[in-house]
Amino acid sequence: MHFKWNYEPPTPERQKAAMELAEKINMSPILADLLIRRGIKTESAAKRFFRPMLNELIDPFLMNDMDMAVDRLNDAMGRKERIMVYGDYDVDGCTAVALVYKFLLQFYSNIEYYIPDRYEEGYGVSYKGIDHARENGVKLVIVLDCGIKAVEEIAYAKEHGIDFIICDHHVPDEVMPPAVAILNPKRHDSTYPFLHLSGCGVGFKFMQAFAKNNGIPFMRLIPLLDFCAVSIASDIVPVMGENRILAFHGLKQLNSNPSVGLKAIIEICSLTGRELTMSDIVFKIGPRINASGRMQSGKEAVELLVEKDLKRALEEASRIDRYNDQRKDVDKQMTEEANKIVSKLEEQKHLQSIILYDENWKKGVIGIVASRLTELYFRPTVVMTVSGGMATGSARSVSGFDIYEAIKSCSDLLENFGGHTYAAGLSMKKENIPAFRARFQQYVEEHIRPEQTQAIIDIEEEIDFKDITKKQHADLKKFAPHGPGNPKPFFCTKRVYDYGTSKVVGRSQEHIKLELVDCKSSNVMNGIAFGQSASARYIKSKRSFDIVYTIEENIYKRGDVQLQIEDIKPSEEEQTQE
Repeated sequence: MHFKWNYEPPTPERQKAAMELAEKINMSPILADLLIRRGIKTESAAKRFFRPMLNELIDPFLMNDMDMAVDRLNDAMGRKERIMVYGDYDVDGCTAVALVYKFLLQFYSNIEYYIPDRYEEGYGVSYKGIDHARENGVKLVIVLDCGIKAVEEIAYAKEHGIDFIICDHHVPDEVMPPAVAILNPKRHDSTYPFLHLSGCGVGFKFMQAFAKNNGIPFMRLIPLLDFCAVSIASDIVPVMGENRILAFHGLKQLNSNPSVGLKAIIEICSLTGRELTMSDIVFKIGPRINASGRMQSGKEAVELLVEKDLKRALEEASRIDRYNDQRKDVDKQMTEEANKIVSKLEEQKHLQSIILYDENWKKGVIGIVASRLTELYFRPTVVMTVSGGMATGSARSVSGFDIYEAIKSCSDLLENFGGHTYAAGLSMKKENIPAFRARFQQYVEEHIRPEQTQAIIDIEEEIDFKDITKKQHADLKKFAPHGPGNPKPFFCTKRVYDYGTSKVVGRSQEHIKLELVDCKSSNVMNGIAFGQSASARYIKSKRSFDIVYTIEENIYKRGDVQLQIEDIKPSEEEQTQE
């Protein structure tokens, strides 16, 4: 794939600011400019960025209703009421349930957890779940990563003497459920200074407040931070502000002393002994937790996450790993079918969005297929199937386009919907699909910008190979953890040449292993270009080319730097000559 390269050179003013900041923090001006791009312009802000401190976490009682939530939980414990911890079946929901359940279980035993069945109950608070609570004498439900739209369901629970505390981070409607407390930084009347917590993050803040109110040392919460890191990476929330603190210390916990369940997943993924990153969570750990809810039951994922015995955890992790293999097979088949449909629909080519419906597709995998199509065609995508007689869909978006608002514009055609800027879920009567398709596509065409439907790569700095030193790489590692709001930086180097030893590698000869030099130094840089073997002939022609890449550590040779090359283009002078 060839990207459109987007690069804005620093202004003279920013160059001067970068030089001044670089001197204060003992870093290269290149990296100081990366900080300035992230809104970090002072020495003290840089120190806070590189060394996020747990004592800088926001006071949880600044969140609306937090005092009421803590009071109701204290009352339930004091009266020995049965408590249910209820959560969504995805990674964020499962980690949130595991975190709250594990923490409270240290102080209170009359507690259980519940994850709804994706296929029988669907997303969010279900009547079946409430009836289960009634039958088991539950008086308080703590619902995590969902619930903000469950107005009727929570009213039904209230009629039967069951109170709800909602811990959610999805965008609420004007009318909110009749819960005892609603903890959600995205409330329209929110007073909380950070909007972008994950569902697990909201659960953590609730437990932080509960601990503070009851004189429980904060140290008791630290072992649960690995769940926060897994949720932040998997739910793709911004890794900035309070999330950066939680992710930074959560990764430390994951690397030094993970919970037994996560340790088992790490072993099953063959990640033991490696320094785990947010990418390892996104591509290895998260999908296995998700696979349980997609293919079977999310409750199995929570059972694993709260397990105390490593032997049993490894058995449970192996089962979940098999679910992940099954998920991959279904995902591959559905994506191929969806691609065939899109490629056949000539009329789709002029449209700015993709909407597909197939009654035979598996509900648990449509979100992944929507993501794949979005990545392939660079258009907001909705993939739907049938569940319980209704059309149920998952939507995914492209950079900068708010798909939640697009779906909200069609709310009169929907039975239910919810989500974020980049991912949402929805359900409707099957007969409403044609009207939804027309309305959604019209909204997208009126609101999407042309550049949002292109493959664009944002280059942060243009550098030469001489700039890539061991110190620079060590300093660059301090920018982690990465994610939205703090992406792994892309660098560009122009007029590089094959050193003479680059070669095509991989089972299908689809990758290129490179050894490169540029025209500014004699440094030979190693690189890998995945899936770009089409450029191999040009590279071996001894002509110059430009590259965009991230700077990585070679996992096989610790301490060695390797360029992970994202895109390759002939240099401008070579293009002119052609």
